[in-house]
Amino acid sequence: MDEIEVAVIGGGAAGVAALRTLADAGVDAVLLEAKDRLGGRAHTVHHAGMPLDLGAGWLHSAPNNPWVAIAEARGFAIDRSLPRWREQWRELGFTKAEQQAAGVEFERFDQRLRTLEGDCAADALDPRSPWNPYLEALSGYINSAGWRSVSASDYLAYEDAAVQTDWRVESGYGALIASHAAQLRTALATPVSAIDGSGRELRIETPRGTLHAARAIVTVSTNVLASGAIRFDPALDATLHAAVSLPLGLADKFFLALDGAEQVPANAHLIGNPRSATTATYTLRPFGRPVIEAMVGGDGAAALRDEGLDGAAAFAIGELCTLIGNDWRKRLRLVAGSGWGRDQHVLGAYSHALPGEADARKTLATPIDERIRFAGEACSPGNFSTAHGAYETGVAAARALLAAR
Repeated sequence: MDEIEVAVIGGGAAGVAALRTLADAGVDAVLLEAKDRLGGRAHTVHHAGMPLDLGAGWLHSAPNNPWVAIAEARGFAIDRSLPRWREQWRELGFTKAEQQAAGVEFERFDQRLRTLEGDCAADALDPRSPWNPYLEALSGYINSAGWRSVSASDYLAYEDAAVQTDWRVESGYGALIASHAAQLRTALATPVSAIDGSGRELRIETPRGTLHAARAIVTVSTNVLASGAIRFDPALDATLHAAVSLPLGLADKFFLALDGAEQVPANAHLIGNPRSATTATYTLRPFGRPVIEAMVGGDGAAALRDEGLDGAAAFAIGELCTLIGNDWRKRLRLVAGSGWGRDQHVLGAYSHALPGEADARKTLATPIDERIRFAGEACSPGNFSTAHGAYETGVAAARALLAAR
């Protein structure tokens, strides 16, 4: 490596979008990715010929999601079946009346958030409500953290920006995102350790040598930035403080093979225990495939973190057997799973603003050095925690550099 006009650092949705935008404009650009693959927190693996998304899996706000058009242009089939998160298959462990009561409590919580005097979302919880554990579980899935760690105004910005229509990519969201960089210049297994901006050109340090670049777009996660894995000279204190204020929480997915799957309807849904914050949400036979997709987030994911993937799978199998019957135990086995908090190049799931820190998203996206732009889901003012939010910030950062050429 020697000289380049723009270095894009990080190969997730934002980095891939930035690279494609630059390349389409004829800019000499290269993407440097620490991992041995593209996609970042969107990762499609295969088991028995089935693509399984271990990270981002839903085209959230699908009518407004730019990945939909990209998928169609690249020949990726889109499943427009809506998720059944608000349904409990056969009312197992969660009757219709209880589902309605929990739903009403969530709506009341949302209304209290909008009139809250402070900014800690947990303050909008009704201490008398029996459904607070259920609301905490939802926060784990939505925010990857409990409500006590979440800025109310930041959460509402996401809630108000979202369109409640979510679709899926049959061949995998991670595969789609990686394909968007097809035949572009990338360097995998190339972590960046330092960016020196003290001279006229940026000096970017990697294990493969020093790269000289006129400009850079940095798309690594906020937890990686906050960890000091990349050293900036001169220091970008305001940017790094913003990263600390926008931590990634915990959320993991794992897949269980299901023998005798024909007895279960495709895309059915279960929540393991609506009376506990430490519970998983399950999609039974996604796409009609013989697997169960499980997800844990926030406090639930933190409680299972030290158990490892096998321990989390055992927990999930236990929850499912409690609902459906112990004879299911011999029909379920772990086939794949994630551990984003243990991944040194990611260090978590997706960002949430700490109470009082919603403005950190704007700070992170505003350059201190005009040659260095930051992008990623955490920079999005309303579509954070999503792959399309990351895409939009990557495109915006690339266009800003193009305008300044």
